[in-house]
Amino acid sequence: MQSKALFITPPFTQLNTAYPATAYLKGFLEIHDISMPHCDLSIELFTAVFKSDFLRAMFKEAKDLGNYNYPEVSKMKSRYISCVDPVIAFLQKHDIETAQSILKPDFLPPGHRLKHVNTKIEWEAGDIGVIDKAKHHATLFIEEIGDFIQANVDEFFAFTKYAEQIATSASSFDQIDEFLSYQPTLIEEEMLDILVDQIKTHQPNLVCFTIPFPGNLFAALRCAQFIKQLFPDIYVAFGGGYCNTELRALEDPRIFEFVDFISLDDGEGPLLKMINYLDGKIDINQLERTFVLENNKVVYKNKTPNTIYHHKNLPAPNYSGLPFDKYVSFLDVVNPMHRMWTDARWNKLTISHGCYWKQCSFCDVSLDYIGNYQNTTAEDLVNKIEKIIKDTGITGFHFVDEAAPPKMLRALSKALIERNLKITWWTNIRFEKTFSFELCELMAQSGCIAVTGGLEVASDRLLSKMKKGVDIAQVARVTHHFSENNIMVHAYLMYGFPTQTEQETIDSLEVVRQLFQKNCIQSAFWHQFTTTIHSPIGQNPEAFGIEITGPVFQGFAQNDLYHKDAQGANHPKYTKGLNLALHNYLNSAGLQDNLQNWFDFPIPPTSHPDGLIESFLEALTVK
Repeated sequence: MQSKALFITPPFTQLNTAYPATAYLKGFLEIHDISMPHCDLSIELFTAVFKSDFLRAMFKEAKDLGNYNYPEVSKMKSRYISCVDPVIAFLQKHDIETAQSILKPDFLPPGHRLKHVNTKIEWEAGDIGVIDKAKHHATLFIEEIGDFIQANVDEFFAFTKYAEQIATSASSFDQIDEFLSYQPTLIEEEMLDILVDQIKTHQPNLVCFTIPFPGNLFAALRCAQFIKQLFPDIYVAFGGGYCNTELRALEDPRIFEFVDFISLDDGEGPLLKMINYLDGKIDINQLERTFVLENNKVVYKNKTPNTIYHHKNLPAPNYSGLPFDKYVSFLDVVNPMHRMWTDARWNKLTISHGCYWKQCSFCDVSLDYIGNYQNTTAEDLVNKIEKIIKDTGITGFHFVDEAAPPKMLRALSKALIERNLKITWWTNIRFEKTFSFELCELMAQSGCIAVTGGLEVASDRLLSKMKKGVDIAQVARVTHHFSENNIMVHAYLMYGFPTQTEQETIDSLEVVRQLFQKNCIQSAFWHQFTTTIHSPIGQNPEAFGIEITGPVFQGFAQNDLYHKDAQGANHPKYTKGLNLALHNYLNSAGLQDNLQNWFDFPIPPTSHPDGLIESFLEALTVK
């Protein structure tokens, strides 16, 4: 009998749209005549938790445990219970009638977030504004319940992640193993009930978990533990981004109490080999890029040469079977670009595999998902887009490339226009000079509404040091081209890069201020730099002026590294001020304020002239 695999996305990922990994693998395996149902356990669990019946049990659990954090929520529990079902239904469907009900003064309980709702937000006129305002209030209401759950019932609970704190930088398996020995929480019991229903419905002999982020690992392990206890004949496999980056040096055998296979990099080849092995068609030594346990030792099986499935030859992701009616749209941040990660439905698709640039010194360029660049054709992409729309009924696309190639974006835009295929799309790019006004105009005509890209440290010295391949002047001009064509721009920002000084941090903030002021960017997010073991900096720290100080690898995960930067500033000191400034800029506030206003300690004045970005844009006009 041929194997049947069940694919699961464990809690929690994005709640407004489906994570694409299982859809990609479903599309691939089904052209090889292998049945592969898939379950987004993330949205299934979320919608099971945020129901009136579950909230009753949750409030009782908090009382039984003697936990009384957020007492005002407990006092108004009957209102939370009565409101949660219509609020979730509204966040799924966004109807104007429910929106008007939600905004009535006596509908939602005045909890700890809603009491402080920003009443100065200017909403659009008409139904759209009413729906958005209700969505914002409903999001705060749901977040209040989430706060209560985390504080009283399950410390690991968080939107878009679960138990992330014990999976991040887990060089040892000890703490994870300890938590797995505890009784499941109320949330986990609900998750396991859903899992059992899925297994009984689909009768798989292999359950595969995709683990994209640290915040998915513990839930996947809890599910795997339960499968081994209740369904000992079912095999369990792990794969995905977390495994690819964190588990490449895996030595600790204890994880194999819960799983049978852990695969690395692209899943198509390893999965097909796994299934052929379970069907008795090959022996265990024919597996590819897969950890197994032999004689109580972790062994990496990797038959070479690997079976390669090129990006251009892969079928379209198959999203059919996922519960698109259950996904919810949150509106916690009103900024129109920032909200795209949590609002609306998006089909996720990659234009190219890997990164065509693959030089940035802070990036994991040594890993397959970055370093192995593969392309396809615009015709192939549009064919996949049409199929996905047919499967999902959704015409919004998020192209989730590391950096979408400009040549492909030009070809894709032309193909969409030629076929008269009306979609709305956004993607991640590099702010390179190829993005001329004309190309941005073409992208806008084909349905592009937004781009995201790494400005990183807004310092030409550091941009050169990180081999970003751009400078501030170029970023200003390219972002201006996008904004002139009504394509919103989100910039990823970094502080704490090796040898970054206090002056460079303040100057970077000034560049960001001016980019917002000139409407070159509409959204941004600060990340504090972290060295990773797979990046050029992690592999050669001395060349970047830093010293690696830990953690000591203890057989499990290995990715984030601690480092000492003798030449740089005390970077965590600036976190609060940088974020405060950015929060205001996102809301078009404080753009004229002195940078000192955002910090509660003295900072040096910026060394940049007030018209720095304007001078770059004027040079563009002269040309």
